[in-house]
Amino acid sequence: MIDRQQITIVTDSSLLDHDTGGGEHPEVPRRLEVIMEQLNAGPLSSGIQRTHPDPATRKQLTAFHTEAWLFRFEEAVLSGKTYIDHTDNQIGYSSFETAMLSAGTGITGINLLENSEAADVFCLTRPPGHHAEPNMPFGFCFFNNCVIAARHWQSLGRQRICVFDFDAHHGNGIQTAFEKEADSLYISIHEHPSFSYPGTGWAEEHGQGEGAGTIVNLPVNPGTSDDQVLGLLDGPVLDSLEQFEPEAIVVAAGFDGHIADDMSGLAYSTGVYREFAQRIKAWEQRFCPGRLLSILEGGYELTALAESVEAYLDGLSG
Repeated sequence: MIDRQQITIVTDSSLLDHDTGGGEHPEVPRRLEVIMEQLNAGPLSSGIQRTHPDPATRKQLTAFHTEAWLFRFEEAVLSGKTYIDHTDNQIGYSSFETAMLSAGTGITGINLLENSEAADVFCLTRPPGHHAEPNMPFGFCFFNNCVIAARHWQSLGRQRICVFDFDAHHGNGIQTAFEKEADSLYISIHEHPSFSYPGTGWAEEHGQGEGAGTIVNLPVNPGTSDDQVLGLLDGPVLDSLEQFEPEAIVVAAGFDGHIADDMSGLAYSTGVYREFAQRIKAWEQRFCPGRLLSILEGGYELTALAESVEAYLDGLSG
């Protein structure tokens, strides 16, 4: 029998409290519930440890976001608004506190890793974060969970941080955070911006000034299959990691590239997420043993989402 490594999941039932209004909005609390149901009923259940997060502090949030945005977000929630700036960004009365807790999942996970209290950490969280800009929400995202996690890791002395993003959509907010920095690497595989929200992430965008070369955008066309995307992992992604030599890796784990998920035109199978994880785990073991953090981003077809997260965690656990 294969020995499996324990996975620590950082999550909390309060993350269900972010109210997106029901109806046709795709980012619903049920996303987290179906994942936990799948994991509890499956072969990984005995190897999963669950930990509750602490909310991010305002100081931790303002390592990327502006104070003005924090005040605007909190005021919108307290005044009873149902969305901010665009109807994509639905809010309810608990949304500000829930977003702070969501941003805290990565921080909690990093502390566990740094204290050798966990081997692999998956943050099962919402609202997602990779579209959030310093001073505004975008695409269901309010606080940029991956950037806040990376900044926390840097505050602990791990300067060379790679964020690898396989969500079907480009993480415009992560690129904003890192595009002028030499000590951060952002690698994103996403549907080509000609076809996909938010219309950013062109291959020609490589970073600016000291950050030249630290942004690696790998846009793919609708219909991209498993073999095609795995070729990118084994080619340009690995090449970038070898040049950068990260001290820690944060994964923006979005599962909306699945063929059953109509939020993109990509054609990934469930099984490809297991292969993603196997490669990511190999990168961690080679470059930064014990310093790998995964944070849930997209994934909206509920059955495909639950099965894909299970496949991903199976790949991490070995």
